[in-house]
Amino acid sequence: MDDDLVERLAKNLDDAFEDLVVAAQHFVFGVAYRLTLNRHDAEDVAQEALVRAYRALSTYDAGRIQGIRLRPWLARITLNVQRNRTRRRREAVTGVPESAAPTGEGPEAMAEASDARSACAAHVAALPEPYRVVVTLRHIEGLSYAEVAAALDKPVGTVKAQVHRAIALLRERMEEEDRRWKKRA
Repeated sequence: MDDDLVERLAKNLDDAFEDLVVAAQHFVFGVAYRLTLNRHDAEDVAQEALVRAYRALSTYDAGRIQGIRLRPWLARITLNVQRNRTRRRREAVTGVPESAAPTGEGPEAMAEASDARSACAAHVAALPEPYRVVVTLRHIEGLSYAEVAAALDKPVGTVKAQVHRAIALLRERMEEEDRRWKKRA
């Protein structure tokens, strides 16, 4: 997503919005998937987030559109859609994201890589929501600390602290799991 797209959105939203959807759909779905931990729910959240993005952009003047940083703005919309869904449902979302196996490796390596991804995804999924969100946006979706801060409307220092604490929790859980495996062996 680049500045050219923002300029085109500011000039003619209806003509450029399809390009925004094409450019952002995988990013929005990725954020939604890691928040919901369910492919079907993620599709719903991503679709609703893009609809809300269009509705919001249609109310903005060209100057406001030109000032938007698309990735953090879309991440924030996606996060808000999911929070609203969760608030309405009042039920916990569970599950482990599916992962595609790497290609070009033997079956044993593919199985080990899949197990490692599943274990990592399970650890991330078990984090409290604030930590899961910052880790997802920063380390899985690749947003900068500034972009995560903008998406969550938090100071950069707070985001850095939350990411640090989330990584520490993940490390503790993985070390505990290693200790349990060593006791079994």
